[in-house]
Amino acid sequence: MNKKPDINQRPEKTEFSKQVGDMAARKIKAQRHVTKTVWSGLGMMGLVGWSVAMPTLLGAGLGLWLDKHYAGSHSWTLALLVTGLCLGCFNAWHWIVKEDKEIHQDEDENNDE
Repeated sequence: MNKKPDINQRPEKTEFSKQVGDMAARKIKAQRHVTKTVWSGLGMMGLVGWSVAMPTLLGAGLGLWLDKHYAGSHSWTLALLVTGLCLGCFNAWHWIVKEDKEIHQDEDENNDE
């Protein structure tokens, strides 16, 4: 007699089916990750730009005000502009390192699965 296979019983996965399943899972994950990466990349560029520009402009503005009200032998504008630029670059570097660690941590956790 012809015996019908039991629907509830799943055959063992072959090596090929495991590879196909893994590839499909990676593809779906990559498609979700690309959209997130593009927008987060644009957002990060904005964050880095503003984190450098704002301290630089604030330093220059404070320097102009000090030069106008307390004129001296050296330029407050130049000194505070450079100080603001250095602080802004340090701030941007901090954010980039933090985001890089989070990205690599997420990748490591996903590779373990």
